[in-house]
Amino acid sequence: MRSIHIVEASLPLAWEKAVIACWENGLSFPTEYDHPDDPNSRDVSALIHVTDPFAEPRIHRAFPGGLDDLEKYRSEVLFGVHDHWIDPSVGKWEYTYHQRLRNYEVPTLGLFDQIDGLVRRLKKVPHTRRAQAVTYQVWNDMEIDDPTCLQRLWFRISDGKVHMNCHMRSNDAFKAAFMNMHAFTELQAMVAAELGVEPGHYMHIADSFHIYGSYFEEFEGFLKTVAARPQHERVYTSEFARDFFIDGCQALLAEDGMPPAKKDVLANRLAELTAT
Repeated sequence: MRSIHIVEASLPLAWEKAVIACWENGLSFPTEYDHPDDPNSRDVSALIHVTDPFAEPRIHRAFPGGLDDLEKYRSEVLFGVHDHWIDPSVGKWEYTYHQRLRNYEVPTLGLFDQIDGLVRRLKKVPHTRRAQAVTYQVWNDMEIDDPTCLQRLWFRISDGKVHMNCHMRSNDAFKAAFMNMHAFTELQAMVAAELGVEPGHYMHIADSFHIYGSYFEEFEGFLKTVAARPQHERVYTSEFARDFFIDGCQALLAEDGMPPAKKDVLANRLAELTAT
């Protein structure tokens, strides 16, 4: 195995440096998702330390996805807008991160909201080492088709800020990691607001931080873009992205089958986006 350690102030530049380091240093590994003609992936263990995750510009222009998708994913992680897709009658998903974090099914105990639990613990003991939320269900996830990539979130208050470590079992460095990092830091900000403190450092720790062989040609295009453009042309501010976030929120509100309670949450989010 090989590892990379990235320390960077901003979220987009931390992600950019990490995926490039994976490309340059990653070992060759086959994956369980390869097609017969796909090259092996490039794979490292990664520690990505973002010291000011809410510094602007906060978005990388070249992450593979739309800015409206970034808002949709945020709403999935923070609000569980697609938790209803877990329903066996729908048969789309086996779980969501929101469902595992906020409605964790504990054998013999029932459902437990881990985020509320860790907030209570941090209010009682700000320096605690126990404030964490886990997603992995060892009795279940070893055999399902798409086990949780996110494993654990760990929080600690220091210097008047709440810092968060995010532990990933497996992380698609190019196609998923930026959206993961953006949404998870938004969750960090939500916890910070509940605690009445500022969000602090964010550490993204991935056991397998990888670029799939099937993406190599696309990733080479990303490398050319990074090499050709100055830093200010590789990032967007959240203000620039706001109209796209509004589009994403409106698209979610227009979805068939969106539960009324989730529509209320999305309407509040839309009001927040349009008011500023």
